[in-house]
Amino acid sequence: MALLKSGWLWRQSTFLRRWKRHWFDLWLDGTLLYSDDESRRNMSDKIYIRGSTVVKSGHDCPDVQPPEGKDRECLITVIQRNGSRLILCAESPDEAIAWKMSLLEAKSHMVSLYDPYDDYYQTIPIDAHHTVYVNPGYGGNHYRVPGTTHWIVREDNYNNVGNQMALGMLAGAVTGTALSSFMWLPCWF
Repeated sequence: MALLKSGWLWRQSTFLRRWKRHWFDLWLDGTLLYSDDESRRNMSDKIYIRGSTVVKSGHDCPDVQPPEGKDRECLITVIQRNGSRLILCAESPDEAIAWKMSLLEAKSHMVSLYDPYDDYYQTIPIDAHHTVYVNPGYGGNHYRVPGTTHWIVREDNYNNVGNQMALGMLAGAVTGTALSSFMWLPCWF
């Protein structure tokens, strides 16, 4: 998977609300990773941007105080589906805009895969850590949101035939028993 953007950002801790400087990597599939240094040896956390996340920046984050010496225009807030927030601060307002645009691009970008059994490329969202095989004749939902469960129920029409056949045989036997006395009626007259 391709690296979309990487660089230093300030992250506000969730418990003590202190600002810490981390190295962030944003991948094209929507995975945002951050670590303590550029070597990427000790990854601190992994966040999936894809799905129903909201990215805000600048004055759209009124309840957040930027670190000392930084402007409010440097703020970036990523609100996840479960309600948790990742509060970031860039070095400059231009860098904050670049990070916001990259986050929005990673959120909405579709990755193209090649199916060797088909003549064209299919565009589907993919998670970098799982392999996805797509059959063109499959009628399911190709645009799956991470974290949701999709159930596909296919009813087989042949399974219901046995139930209806037994009921039909019972109705035929009852009808035959009731009408059998009328079969002798022409012989009596």
